[in-house]
Amino acid sequence: MSERASDGGSRRDFLRSCAGHLATAAMAAPAARLAAWAQPDTARIVAREPFGYLQQVADGVWALISTPLQGQRTTLCNGGLVSGRAGVVAIEGFFEPAGASWLAARCRQLTGRPPTHVVVTHYHADHSSGVAGYFAEGAAPAMRATAMTRDLAIEKNQPSEPARVSALQRAELVPADRASTIDLGDRRIAITPRRGHTQSDLSIEIENPDVVFCGDLVWNAMFPNYVDAMPSELSRSARALRRDRPTTIYVPGHGAVAERGDVDRYLALLDEVEQGARRAHGRGQSATEGAAAFTLPPTLGTWALFGPTFFERAFSAWYRELGPPKR
Repeated sequence: MSERASDGGSRRDFLRSCAGHLATAAMAAPAARLAAWAQPDTARIVAREPFGYLQQVADGVWALISTPLQGQRTTLCNGGLVSGRAGVVAIEGFFEPAGASWLAARCRQLTGRPPTHVVVTHYHADHSSGVAGYFAEGAAPAMRATAMTRDLAIEKNQPSEPARVSALQRAELVPADRASTIDLGDRRIAITPRRGHTQSDLSIEIENPDVVFCGDLVWNAMFPNYVDAMPSELSRSARALRRDRPTTIYVPGHGAVAERGDVDRYLALLDEVEQGARRAHGRGQSATEGAAAFTLPPTLGTWALFGPTFFERAFSAWYRELGPPKR
């Protein structure tokens, strides 16, 4: 692991982050669940490592699905590649530079060139701390992020590393109030600013083929981290990503490649959390008390959840919106 918490404050930040959320999960994951996470039944796998696998999801589009529950922290989050006649977009900076370097090497093998662009969806360390790996050996891809993502990634992801800070400072800032595009010649990539998982999130969407890279606005079969969440906006943003076409492929921030039914199940989970938090708030319970009594209905299937603090974190996010409960 290239970034370690060097003092009490940075360690607390790590444990609160998505990286800490996943690291905690890895320590308690049952072996059967690990195997299911890492071995999809039907997938076009073009490369595999202990930390994840690269799956072709459409012509010229690959999803890097991280398997952090195996205990490897090289990437931690999902990402991917989108290739076109005029360039290749790499999605996410990952947790360690080795993760970005690995994806860049796979890009050269698959497309004959390194990434020409890099998009970082939000500031959390598992998505941004490894960006320097794309700039090794003289490479200079055009990096895209919002100003808030750049600034928070530099400020909050500690300890600071000069190569990472330099890479982030090179970012070409995308508008925070409207969609922008990357033209790859034979396809255009839409970069849409959203909010909910953090104050500044991005989705990366392709029309042909029909693929949506969701960042951490969507999780699949793993309970989401609400540490910085604005839950009502998270729900709106996640719903905005859902398309009516049954053929759409969704690459979540964490978990296996998803289809429409998986996204619907995730939206239902968000609704259950909201209803549970509102009921507890209305009863005058604290977030801790409400979360302790909360369970997900069996109809939602299995979600990787490895401690009651994850529910408490979700309830606490809702309480930030709802205000102190009346006792």
